[in-house]
Amino acid sequence: MDKKLKNVLAFILDAILINISIMVAYYLRFGRNLTFSYFLVYLYMSPFVTIGKIMVLYYFGMYKNIWKYAGVDEIVDLFMAAAVSNGLVIIAIYMGRLMVPRSIYAIAFFIDLFLLGLSRFGTKIFKRVNIYDIVYFFKKDKRKRVMIVGAGEAGSILLQEYKNNKDLNMKPVCFIDDDPKKIGNRIRGIPVVGSSKDIAGYAISNDIDEIVIAIPSANNQDIKRIIEECNKTRCTIKIVPDIRDIREFQGDIKELLIKKIRNIDVNDLLGRDKVKLDQNIVSKYLNGKRVLITGGGGSIGSELARHIARFNPSSLILVDISENGLFDIQNEICYDYPNLDVSYIIGSVRDRERMGSIFVEYKPEIVFHAAAHKHVTFMEDAPGEAVKNNVLGTLNIVKLCDECDVKKFVLISTDKAVNPANIMGASKRICEMMVQAYNSISSTEYVAVRFGNVLGSNGSVIPLFKKQIERGGPVTVTHPEVIRYFMTVSEAVQLVLESAAMAKGGEIFVLDMGEPVSIDKLARDLIKLSGFEPDKDIEIKYIGLRPGEKLFEELLINKSKMRKTCNEKIYVEKSMEYDINELMKYIKKMEQVADVDNEKVISLIKELVPISNGQAEKQKAGVV
Repeated sequence: MDKKLKNVLAFILDAILINISIMVAYYLRFGRNLTFSYFLVYLYMSPFVTIGKIMVLYYFGMYKNIWKYAGVDEIVDLFMAAAVSNGLVIIAIYMGRLMVPRSIYAIAFFIDLFLLGLSRFGTKIFKRVNIYDIVYFFKKDKRKRVMIVGAGEAGSILLQEYKNNKDLNMKPVCFIDDDPKKIGNRIRGIPVVGSSKDIAGYAISNDIDEIVIAIPSANNQDIKRIIEECNKTRCTIKIVPDIRDIREFQGDIKELLIKKIRNIDVNDLLGRDKVKLDQNIVSKYLNGKRVLITGGGGSIGSELARHIARFNPSSLILVDISENGLFDIQNEICYDYPNLDVSYIIGSVRDRERMGSIFVEYKPEIVFHAAAHKHVTFMEDAPGEAVKNNVLGTLNIVKLCDECDVKKFVLISTDKAVNPANIMGASKRICEMMVQAYNSISSTEYVAVRFGNVLGSNGSVIPLFKKQIERGGPVTVTHPEVIRYFMTVSEAVQLVLESAAMAKGGEIFVLDMGEPVSIDKLARDLIKLSGFEPDKDIEIKYIGLRPGEKLFEELLINKSKMRKTCNEKIYVEKSMEYDINELMKYIKKMEQVADVDNEKVISLIKELVPISNGQAEKQKAGVV
């Protein structure tokens, strides 16, 4: 409807309501004693009173507000408009010595509030009563019964949307909040019944179908604790975006909360707070640079690409032997960053000539080396392949960085390089030694970043558990007491970028992996998140530790042997010097026998990097 026409209709409606208000006030004041003389006075005063009141309403913005979104401020404005307009009429009666009881307009004040308020808030009141609640009262209610954890602003917004939007098919039943002042009160008619420790009890007693965690400002430890309480039920568990996503969002917060509600995932089970990335230092480091990533289609390489793309490099070069991995990340980057100069190149780090042509053509300034064989079991069976890909492949990239005047080389290493118990870990330890040796003879800054298991990465325990659950079980765990250190792939990559930005050359950065995680508990939580009950719907089968596996992983960070950086999650291992000639001699020997003599390869590796259990060739590592 045209805005001018809409305002004209509003003026006419208000004029009618104002006069109805005055007539009702006369009747309430005089009842059956109302005489015709008062009616004549009303007719005389009506045009002036009507025009005057409409002018006051206009002054207080009653014809400018969008009443669909009206709230407390608009109610206050309406109250003031009614009070001022009727107050002015009372003053006029007194000053003009008119024969009209002033109480008429005191009564009219309340009637004005009701009628003018009803004309503006009627739709909101109708929605608040919610005709669907009345309809559902007379037939079986098939809506999802929802418990909202968090009786704050986010929870209140969700409640409003659930009540107003019938398409969501949600029926809010109760709130949970840890603030004792809120417990026992109501928000828009919905009770706050208890604290987070009461979730399971109230979920069962209220036949709750879905629990929504609506606490964007909560830290991950609190979220983990709440999820553990929710897991005592068989309800679907969902969570709203965290406070960082809300602050970065430019649109309607209601839209964000509804559209971005997601299922709980395995990352939430770690209880690790999000990394606070130093945006300035990383931006200065990456902005306008030519960045090359080997293994760009893998779990770590593709996540590096996603994060680096945000910092506007002049070009991004992704190299991988797997065309499938590159295809997936290409689709994603092209969609999210259509104007970014990105090259996707098929090639193996083993191929010195292929890598050389890439370096000459694209002239990278920063290289992240994430290409590697990482599966312990396969490398135990094929130590020559570990040498060719992990050691010789890394050597190719290291040498090219030196020859092509690359500013910085960053090796993605692993916790398995610490006191290695297998061939894969030993091969990565040799790569770390290579980095520190070359840093002493080259103008390129060589650094390594070492961290542990990445949650949900290709080939890790999480995808295996998910597949086993999809098949109906059993879920295989090596031992009920086995623990491992984990971090999310996003967390790992952000810390890698910050480590690389602060590096001066020669460092081995070590990331704080936090508290260890019980693999048995992780498996049980995943089963619950999938809607099943451990040991009842899905069997957990303990298959025993295999040769070379440890019940407890070594703590990655020995603070007595490391120095802290400005980021509390990043440490630097004390530098060690290596004779590059001696190192190259061993690598040359490994290269000569890599394809012909596995026993000799293992022997050479052990001479260079002692393998702690002394039986690497027999070791069969597990899925973790």
